[in-house]
Amino acid sequence: MTTADAWSETPATALLVLSDGSVIEGQGLGATGQAVGEICFNTAMTGYQEILTDPSYSGQIITFTFPHIGNVGTNDEDIETVNMAADSGIRGVVLAAGITDPANYRAAKDLDAWLKSRNIIGICGVDTRALTALIREKGVPNGVIAHSPDGRFDLESLKTAAANWPGLVGMDLAKDASTTQSHAWTQTTWKWDKGYGDAEGGRFKVVAIDFGIKRNILRLLADAGCEVTVLPATSSAEDILAHAPDGVFLSNGPGDPEATGSYAVDVIREVVGKGIPTFGICLGHQMLALALGGKTVKMHQGHHGANHPVFDHTTGKVEITSMNHGFAVDADSLPDNVDQTHVSLFDGSNCGLAMTDKPVFSVQYHPEASPGPRDSHYLFKRFTDLMQRSAAEA
Repeated sequence: MTTADAWSETPATALLVLSDGSVIEGQGLGATGQAVGEICFNTAMTGYQEILTDPSYSGQIITFTFPHIGNVGTNDEDIETVNMAADSGIRGVVLAAGITDPANYRAAKDLDAWLKSRNIIGICGVDTRALTALIREKGVPNGVIAHSPDGRFDLESLKTAAANWPGLVGMDLAKDASTTQSHAWTQTTWKWDKGYGDAEGGRFKVVAIDFGIKRNILRLLADAGCEVTVLPATSSAEDILAHAPDGVFLSNGPGDPEATGSYAVDVIREVVGKGIPTFGICLGHQMLALALGGKTVKMHQGHHGANHPVFDHTTGKVEITSMNHGFAVDADSLPDNVDQTHVSLFDGSNCGLAMTDKPVFSVQYHPEASPGPRDSHYLFKRFTDLMQRSAAEA
């Protein structure tokens, strides 16, 4: 008898209820209770702990297409939320196979216990290939994930909750994902046998606006010689300019860029208008486009994974990138003084832009995630080069 057969004969202790009323049964993992969110799929084969702590996934239930998740356990280092104790906002996780015992020297806790500690509900024993095919065909559904060890569920209540959840369009989730106060960042990237380092000063003063920033972005900025100050998502242009930055970084984050843009776009527009070198990633890329006069759209299924090929028009090269976004910039909406610099080779969607008359650029993907493994690290040098050139011209 296969594991799947065994699960099929065991009463379900977890359910995934879709907004159309479909019910998927499985075995519960992690926290108990129920949570509602948008169900997406991620095609990465590694890095599940980084994915599950990425604030950009706030409001979402993640389906992993790779069947074996959890076999290297978890630790206290591979966490992407800036506040390591904070809830990342992820609503749940969907797995094909159950979680095995960890087999890695860095493992400090097995994934099931770790999910419990972070209040993330999980379900396993799901045909994730079929669920992924459904999402690709019909688009990302809303749904409820529920875990009850005794197998008792109020199914009608779950169906109602799934059907009534409004979805991510119009949701500003960056405020909840962001830091609440300014702070300095000095930690550098992990090195074999040494762990993380600590930067001593930096050539360039950079203000990073935290819309749900990942720790490794900040580490790579520190590696690149930046003295980084992190500010909350709701910071004003005056707050930013008071630090006299050589450059401004616009971070990744969750939710609808137009909703977050209701308070951030005017700030970004003012910063750009001052001619300050500016670099955006993911949500920061989308809001930069809005600030420059472009538009964003909700995607059919989004891009979530570590194997997305992107063509860089500025170098003529293809990068293998990590992506996590359900909204995209409408390239046709960009004004004449903005070039499309990067494009997805999966669906042709916009993946980068640069102003022709100011030191401003951004990308849709995550260059710090290194699936290539370092195809996109040049972007951090591009940012420091812009700051150096701007200082020389001042």
